[in-house]
Amino acid sequence: MSDQIPDAEAGVEQSMRRVALTALAGTSIEWYDFFIYGTAAALVFPTAFFSAGMSETVALIAAFGTFAVGFLARPIGGVVFGHFGDRVGRKAALVTALMMMGVATTLIGMLPTYATIGALAPVLLVILRFIQGLAVGGQWGGAMLLVTENAPKEKRGYYGAYAQAGAAVGLSLANLAFLGVSAVLSDEQFMSWGWRIPFLASVVLIGVSIYVQITLEDTPAFKRLKEAKQAKDLANPTDPALVEEALTASRSPIIEALVLYPKQIVLAAGAFLSVQVSFYILVAWVVAYGSSSSGLGLSRDVMLTAVLISTAAQLPALFLAAAWSDRHGRRGVYMAGAVLLGLWAFALFPLMETGEFLWITVALAGGQIFLAMMYGPQAAFLAELFSVQVRYSGASLGYQLGAILGGALAPTIATILWGEFGVIYISAYIALASVLTLISVWMLTETRGTDLENV
Repeated sequence: MSDQIPDAEAGVEQSMRRVALTALAGTSIEWYDFFIYGTAAALVFPTAFFSAGMSETVALIAAFGTFAVGFLARPIGGVVFGHFGDRVGRKAALVTALMMMGVATTLIGMLPTYATIGALAPVLLVILRFIQGLAVGGQWGGAMLLVTENAPKEKRGYYGAYAQAGAAVGLSLANLAFLGVSAVLSDEQFMSWGWRIPFLASVVLIGVSIYVQITLEDTPAFKRLKEAKQAKDLANPTDPALVEEALTASRSPIIEALVLYPKQIVLAAGAFLSVQVSFYILVAWVVAYGSSSSGLGLSRDVMLTAVLISTAAQLPALFLAAAWSDRHGRRGVYMAGAVLLGLWAFALFPLMETGEFLWITVALAGGQIFLAMMYGPQAAFLAELFSVQVRYSGASLGYQLGAILGGALAPTIATILWGEFGVIYISAYIALASVLTLISVWMLTETRGTDLENV
């Protein structure tokens, strides 16, 4: 008997690692798809999808405007997939979101440019970007809950970081894709057709979605919720028709979440502000700033490499912060990250303005590490704020509202602040977002140790 217990524990641990790594793979490719758009918006889309009569700055603002459309769609995706995920299951919602993203991103790689079809080109680009946003709005909740609802209570933060790490891995893959393509092609070839290759490669995500559908089961928390609804509402819980009727008869999960948890949803959005504002400035806007003639005047590859190295620094920080939150609580490490990032914002641009690759990388890496102190524990933190019957809806809505308020216009606002007032105002912008995040997390309760199967 004593030998069987360790074997059983080893089996559970192995199964948990498989779930975590599958979630990491799916979210990495999903975020890769979302982020290659940001890199292309900085480097290619101003000339490929907008009129040649526009100035460089106006075309860049227009390209980042289409970038923002993905964020506008994210709360809608959170609502739609949250309802789907709380009613039908976490896995089904995640698979659908992954499939949508794979198809939309591949189609962006096939789009004709402005020179070919005129104004229809940016219209089609916006439509596909909107679909990308819907997919991201849905996938985060599915991947996050697939991991956190399966994880042991004492390691929930650590395993939740696998879903969060997909953003850093996806960004790294996106930058590697553009660096690889630009290394083997001339600038003319890259701008003409080479930029399409990273988009077309996202067809791999369709295969990942099929793998998730075939190999993974839904979470224990959702299975218990389904059983509880059957036991409460049905005289004959084995009748599939009655089961379906019971599951669709109750109030919509998103309405239920808004009624039961309005404060938590608003504060969860506020808690995400600093992460989103800072992240999209650190990974998207700085590429345009560093490589433009009116900015630092450096090469595209230098900036992409600096972003790539700094993002790699984020990964270990994510897992360390998440593991720390398992032992000492979510709020403390989260608030420390907000304070440190707000202060680091004022060192960011003086370091970048040296024009030295080392100090540019240090500037970006410092921001990414402090950002990871918030983003690492976030999956467990948000999951623990909501009861199981509305968890997908509530967590997704808070997360995606924070994304649209913080990240949607961050590159555009940064471009305007830079043009009108100088980069010191971008530092103040990051610091303000950090203060709002600090206040939001302070107003939330500590969640470590919450029973996620509570119905």
